[in-house]
Amino acid sequence: MKVPFKKLNERAHTPTYGSPYSAGADLYAVTEGELVVPAGETVFVHTGIAIELPAGTVGLVYARSGLSCKKDLAPANKVGVIDCDYRGEIMVALHNHGKEARTVADGERIAQLVVAPCYTVQFEQAEELSQTVRGEGGFGSTGRN
Repeated sequence: MKVPFKKLNERAHTPTYGSPYSAGADLYAVTEGELVVPAGETVFVHTGIAIELPAGTVGLVYARSGLSCKKDLAPANKVGVIDCDYRGEIMVALHNHGKEARTVADGERIAQLVVAPCYTVQFEQAEELSQTVRGEGGFGSTGRN
Protein backbone atom coordinates (compact mmCIF):
# COMPACT_ATOMS: atom_id res chain seq x y z
CA MET A 1 0.00 0.00 0.00
CA LYS A 2 1.37 3.40 -0.93
CA VAL A 3 0.65 6.40 1.31
CA PRO A 4 1.39 9.81 -0.22
CA PHE A 5 3.03 12.35 2.07
CA LYS A 6 4.05 15.95 1.70
CA LYS A 7 7.07 17.63 3.24
CA LEU A 8 5.97 20.87 4.88
CA ASN A 9 9.51 21.64 5.99
CA GLU A 10 12.69 21.06 3.99
CA ARG A 11 14.30 19.32 7.02
CA ALA A 12 11.44 16.82 7.39
CA HIS A 13 12.24 13.11 7.16
CA THR A 14 10.34 10.42 5.33
CA PRO A 15 8.82 7.99 7.88
CA THR A 16 10.96 4.84 7.97
CA TYR A 17 10.61 1.28 9.23
CA GLY A 18 13.43 0.03 11.46
CA SER A 19 13.26 -3.51 10.08
CA PRO A 20 11.34 -5.40 7.38
CA TYR A 21 8.75 -6.59 9.92
CA SER A 22 8.31 -3.42 11.98
CA ALA A 23 4.66 -2.59 12.61
CA GLY A 24 5.28 1.14 13.00
CA ALA A 25 7.18 3.64 10.88
CA ASP A 26 9.35 6.09 12.81
CA LEU A 27 8.33 9.74 12.84
CA TYR A 28 11.08 12.34 13.14
CA ALA A 29 11.22 15.66 14.96
CA VAL A 30 11.67 18.93 13.12
CA THR A 31 12.98 21.45 15.65
CA GLU A 32 14.97 24.65 15.73
CA GLY A 33 17.93 23.34 17.74
CA GLU A 34 17.19 21.19 20.78
CA LEU A 35 13.64 21.32 22.09
CA VAL A 36 13.36 21.16 25.89
CA VAL A 37 10.53 19.13 27.44
CA PRO A 38 10.37 20.14 31.13
CA ALA A 39 9.68 17.43 33.73
CA GLY A 40 5.97 16.71 34.03
CA GLU A 41 5.05 18.83 31.00
CA THR A 42 3.91 18.29 27.42
CA VAL A 43 5.39 19.89 24.31
CA PHE A 44 4.06 19.66 20.75
CA VAL A 45 6.76 18.44 18.39
CA HIS A 46 6.55 19.11 14.65
CA THR A 47 7.28 16.34 12.15
CA GLY A 48 7.13 18.61 9.10
CA ILE A 49 4.97 16.16 7.15
CA ALA A 50 1.33 15.67 6.20
CA ILE A 51 -0.02 12.37 4.90
CA GLU A 52 -2.92 11.13 2.79
CA LEU A 53 -4.16 7.92 4.38
CA PRO A 54 -6.34 5.69 2.22
CA ALA A 55 -10.08 5.64 2.95
CA GLY A 56 -10.87 2.92 5.46
CA THR A 57 -7.59 3.32 7.37
CA VAL A 58 -6.42 5.23 10.42
CA GLY A 59 -2.97 6.39 11.49
CA LEU A 60 -2.15 5.45 15.07
CA VAL A 61 0.75 7.30 16.70
CA TYR A 62 2.44 5.26 19.43
CA ALA A 63 5.42 5.77 21.72
CA ARG A 64 8.85 4.54 20.73
CA SER A 65 9.95 2.12 23.43
CA GLY A 66 13.51 3.44 23.56
CA LEU A 67 12.44 7.05 23.95
CA SER A 68 9.86 6.27 26.61
CA CYS A 69 12.10 3.93 28.62
CA LYS A 70 15.38 5.84 28.35
CA LYS A 71 14.17 9.46 28.27
CA ASP A 72 10.68 9.23 29.86
CA LEU A 73 9.12 10.80 26.73
CA ALA A 74 5.90 9.39 25.27
CA PRO A 75 2.79 10.74 23.53
CA ALA A 76 0.65 12.60 26.07
CA ASN A 77 -2.58 11.11 24.70
CA LYS A 78 -1.06 7.58 24.81
CA VAL A 79 -2.18 6.86 21.24
CA GLY A 80 -2.65 9.61 18.71
CA VAL A 81 -5.35 9.13 16.09
CA ILE A 82 -4.96 10.48 12.55
CA ASP A 83 -8.22 10.29 10.63
CA CYS A 84 -7.94 9.42 6.93
CA ASP A 85 -9.42 12.79 5.91
CA TYR A 86 -6.88 14.86 7.93
CA ARG A 87 -4.38 16.70 5.75
CA GLY A 88 -2.56 18.88 8.28
CA GLU A 89 0.86 18.46 9.78
CA ILE A 90 1.41 15.45 11.99
CA MET A 91 2.30 16.74 15.44
CA VAL A 92 3.31 14.62 18.42
CA ALA A 93 2.41 15.84 21.90
CA LEU A 94 5.37 14.46 23.86
CA HIS A 95 4.94 14.28 27.62
CA ASN A 96 7.90 14.05 29.99
CA HIS A 97 6.96 11.48 32.64
CA GLY A 98 10.32 11.92 34.38
CA LYS A 99 11.69 14.19 37.07
CA GLU A 100 14.28 15.93 34.87
CA ALA A 101 13.97 18.11 31.79
CA ARG A 102 14.69 16.20 28.57
CA THR A 103 15.66 17.39 25.12
CA VAL A 104 14.54 16.41 21.64
CA ALA A 105 16.98 17.02 18.82
CA ASP A 106 16.15 17.95 15.25
CA GLY A 107 15.85 14.71 13.27
CA GLU A 108 15.35 12.52 16.35
CA ARG A 109 12.85 9.66 16.12
CA ILE A 110 9.98 10.67 18.42
CA ALA A 111 7.09 8.27 17.80
CA GLN A 112 5.93 5.51 15.50
CA LEU A 113 3.04 5.52 13.07
CA VAL A 114 0.95 2.40 12.47
CA VAL A 115 -1.51 2.47 9.57
CA ALA A 116 -4.43 0.15 10.33
CA PRO A 117 -7.86 -0.71 8.92
CA CYS A 118 -10.69 1.25 10.49
CA TYR A 119 -14.41 0.58 10.28
CA THR A 120 -17.12 3.21 10.36
CA VAL A 121 -20.09 1.45 11.91
CA GLN A 122 -23.72 2.24 12.46
CA PHE A 123 -24.65 1.99 16.13
CA GLU A 124 -27.98 0.27 16.61
CA GLN A 125 -29.69 0.28 19.98
CA ALA A 126 -30.74 -3.18 21.21
CA GLU A 127 -32.73 -4.43 24.19
CA GLU A 128 -30.38 -7.40 24.70
CA LEU A 129 -26.84 -8.32 23.66
CA SER A 130 -25.59 -11.83 22.90
CA GLN A 131 -24.21 -13.84 25.83
CA THR A 132 -20.51 -14.68 26.18
CA VAL A 133 -18.45 -16.63 28.72
CA ARG A 134 -16.84 -13.38 29.85
CA GLY A 135 -20.13 -11.53 30.21
CA GLU A 136 -19.79 -8.20 32.03
CA GLY A 137 -16.39 -8.90 33.59
CA GLY A 138 -13.92 -6.10 33.00
CA PHE A 139 -10.86 -4.35 34.44
CA GLY A 140 -8.74 -7.39 35.15
CA SER A 141 -11.52 -9.93 35.40
CA THR A 142 -10.14 -12.37 32.82
CA GLY A 143 -7.66 -14.98 34.00
CA ARG A 144 -9.06 -15.15 37.53
CA ASN A 145 -9.46 -18.60 39.05
